Amino acid sequence: MPSISTKGRLMPASPIRKLVPFAEAAKLRGTKVIHLNIGQPDIASPEVALNAIRNLDRTVIEYSHSAGYESYRKGLVSYYAEHDIHINHEQIIITNGGSEALLFGMMACFEPGDELIIPEPFYANYNSFALAAGVKVVPLPTTIEDGFALPPISTFRSLITPRTKGILICNPGNPTGRIYGAEELQRLRDIVKEHDLFLFADEVYREFCYDGAKHISCMTLEGIDQQVVLIDSVSKRYSMCGARVGAFITRNAELYDAVLKFAQARLSPPTFGQIASEAALNTPKSYFEAVTAEYVQRRDILVNGLNGIPGVICPKPNGAFYCVAQLPIADSDYFCQWLLESFQLDGYTVMMAPATGFYAQPESGKKQVRLAYVLEKDLLQRAVVVLKEALKAYSGVAERP
Repeated sequence: MPSISTKGRLMPASPIRKLVPFAEAAKLRGTKVIHLNIGQPDIASPEVALNAIRNLDRTVIEYSHSAGYESYRKGLVSYYAEHDIHINHEQIIITNGGSEALLFGMMACFEPGDELIIPEPFYANYNSFALAAGVKVVPLPTTIEDGFALPPISTFRSLITPRTKGILICNPGNPTGRIYGAEELQRLRDIVKEHDLFLFADEVYREFCYDGAKHISCMTLEGIDQQVVLIDSVSKRYSMCGARVGAFITRNAELYDAVLKFAQARLSPPTFGQIASEAALNTPKSYFEAVTAEYVQRRDILVNGLNGIPGVICPKPNGAFYCVAQLPIADSDYFCQWLLESFQLDGYTVMMAPATGFYAQPESGKKQVRLAYVLEKDLLQRAVVVLKEALKAYSGVAERP
């Protein structure tokens, strides 16, 4: 029998989805599973986007331009201008979600074996995209005690080698909810300019900033216009994860042309997704005001509740809709599986993502989990109670070695 490729064998399973079989088995036993493992909001998508699909009057579902419909890209120019990001439509390539934008960018910017510095914990699929592109992830450690703030510039410099070609940040952060401020971004700008690196900025959560925090786009940083790559997506902004529409944005014409060739090879981004996403540009500001207020309430219920459980540490995030919690356990993979297999309270259990998958070295996340506060408030309150009682019961369970 032919053997599977090295990439196929090394590709990591998603920490967000790998426990799905255990959740499905729990449901078959009659247990209700509270899904805090995945960033799938229960917030309704904008009505203007839904109506664009409901009222679609086409006889052919055709390919679009490989860069995406021009009308949508021109609409995005106006959207970005409202966020102080000034570009033109020929600097935007519409992609199959932000994931494809990241993968295309890595393949276009880096040679196999090049190094990419990423503050950790980081979005788990960065590991997968880097492996697919042959890129080596170099983790930049941050700590839960410091709220996952970026370390001093000297720490960045200590990681740079002749193979270092880029830095990737997620701002606001997944999984931490951290928003990088002006001083932190200035540090990034300086190191990127000094060492002539690419700066990948995953900014898909820019709408979700809390407690007076302001989002600053890397596209506004001076002196590195040709080095910044903006990654975007409609998935979380409009609660349209299934649309699978993202964007790759650069002012670097040579890089744009390279990525466009990858886009041409996959023909075009989704037609239905683009139609809905273009319509979503007309979403009223009141939609975001209501959604942001809802997420603040959900965050406070979950994070305050977690911090009220003995032995739990959970910094309060000021962006996105995730938090990382450190639990009084030795193995988060085992604990999360045990919750689904062996524990329920009043018919409920909780599904979380072990944080091992959000680190370059899984051992760093052995005591941590990521939770997404994307469900209605009463379910979050119930999840806190379930988790508190589960930790009490788990203290008497012998963890696997």
